Amino acid sequence: QVQLVESGGGLVQAGGSLRLSCTASGRTFSTSAMGWFRRAPGKERVFVAAIGWRGASTSYAESVKGRITISRDNAKNMVYLQMNSLKPEDTAVYYCSAVSSVAGWGPPFSHIGSWGQGTQVTVSS
Repeated sequence: QVQLVESGGGLVQAGGSLRLSCTASGRTFSTSAMGWFRRAPGKERVFVAAIGWRGASTSYAESVKGRITISRDNAKNMVYLQMNSLKPEDTAVYYCSAVSSVAGWGPPFSHIGSWGQGTQVTVSS
């Protein structure tokens, strides 16, 4: 099982950028598809982005396409989320997770295993 620690969140003005990091431990990380989810205040946790275990395949929620990029470095056991052109509606706690997809590759993605503690992103208008 993969254990996860998210970092890199903070307070940023609308239009700004942040890069979130997820440090993973566990021997299955390099062969696991990984993803980011977020939970906005008062809402359910939702899918943001996913990346295949090789890093060649990615998938994004419609609401973040063109603004957010997911990447990974298997040598460092890291997953990243580069967020640009941030909007107030991006305000949420962001979580990374191993993911699976019943469609082979593509939404919907489900998380596997435990969640990390998350990292708070707040975008001011």
